[in-house]
Amino acid sequence: MDGPAARAFQVFPGGISNGEYGLPADDVVVMERGDGCRLWDTDGKEYLDFSTAWGSCLVGHARPEVAAAVRDQALQGSNFAYLNHQVLALAEETRRISPAAERLRFCASGTEATMYCQRVARGFTGRDKILKFEGAYHGANETGVTSLFPSRLKDFPEPELTSAGTPAMREHLLVAPFNDLETTGRIVAENANNLAAVIVEPLQRCTPPKDGFLEGLRRACDDNNVLLIFDEVVTGFRLAYGGAQEYYGVVPDLVAYGKALGGGYPIGVFGGRVEIMEMVAEERIGGDDYVWMASTLGGNPVSAAAANAALSVFRLPGTYDRLHSLGNYLREGMRQVLGGRQVRAQVIGDGPLAQVVFSDEPVFDYRSTHRGDKRMARETMLGLFRHRVFLNPMGTKLYLSVAHDESVVDSFLERFDAVLEKTAR
Repeated sequence: MDGPAARAFQVFPGGISNGEYGLPADDVVVMERGDGCRLWDTDGKEYLDFSTAWGSCLVGHARPEVAAAVRDQALQGSNFAYLNHQVLALAEETRRISPAAERLRFCASGTEATMYCQRVARGFTGRDKILKFEGAYHGANETGVTSLFPSRLKDFPEPELTSAGTPAMREHLLVAPFNDLETTGRIVAENANNLAAVIVEPLQRCTPPKDGFLEGLRRACDDNNVLLIFDEVVTGFRLAYGGAQEYYGVVPDLVAYGKALGGGYPIGVFGGRVEIMEMVAEERIGGDDYVWMASTLGGNPVSAAAANAALSVFRLPGTYDRLHSLGNYLREGMRQVLGGRQVRAQVIGDGPLAQVVFSDEPVFDYRSTHRGDKRMARETMLGLFRHRVFLNPMGTKLYLSVAHDESVVDSFLERFDAVLEKTAR
């Protein structure tokens, strides 16, 4: 190994600048540019992008409307750490389409947005515990990385520390099984006196909610005076223009956004009911009813301009019909390839998302996913990476963008089939 990849190992743990991927040393490459749904590395090799920057480039790479908006705003100033016309317009449009977001605050990432939702919930209720669902990811904050990929599978609601450096989660986090309304309702009721909020990915990774699950979760929170937080960092603007709230018809008390909203640029925003969000108003400083919140890069005009441009792309006629149609095409194509190779697997997801789980049993929560063949999953994803499909081989999740089409999916399926020919042995 030499060149840029060798240099990366001199400065980054594992040779990766921002975490995850877990690539063997000989597979590490350095990306140089992207266009639409394709990437090129510093050696000029072309990749089909089925990561889309972990879903943040839903508009595709170098989308002209986004690039023009960023260029024009950068010439007028990159950041003021203050209210600006770009973020004001963005907040007004977000509030228009998000029933939960009567008031909003901006930050720099989805991780921060979900963190602030939890802090505000604790401040508003005066309670210290949060309930999450096993296997859910809510960003790199302590809740997000606890019980994220547990292996000991403890009895609910005990959390498992899947990252070092998070000891407080033993006392402040409860864990429930996704799609199990009976168990979740019991945990909520038994801990209501100390439980500030339930945080949920309405579509957990790629696992859809069972019919009635989100509605039942809303009722359980209402019955026990507990706040409901939707982590829409992934589902926001992806399943529908109004996100999971529109798609599933359930409205939370607090909501967090990021990823696709920024059009590939860093952004985070959280919102909620007026009386909850007023907890962050600076006029309350010094009182017991104040929650500290500030972000140097939150709502910067460049990211906000990119987001406004991205929303204009999402508003184009037929965008969501197209994303859902293409997602169905990808998932069904993967099922056909797996069937042709006689590989037992489940292909799950919704909208422009797909995931393969190498298991012969239905997948509906973390533990049913966990029982899948992890060796097969790892070898398949590494094989796809080596066939120049760009993705994160630490998981099996695939993202589509508005720049993908059936011909790109067909090319992916050919490579998927070639990889399975070897891994299925």
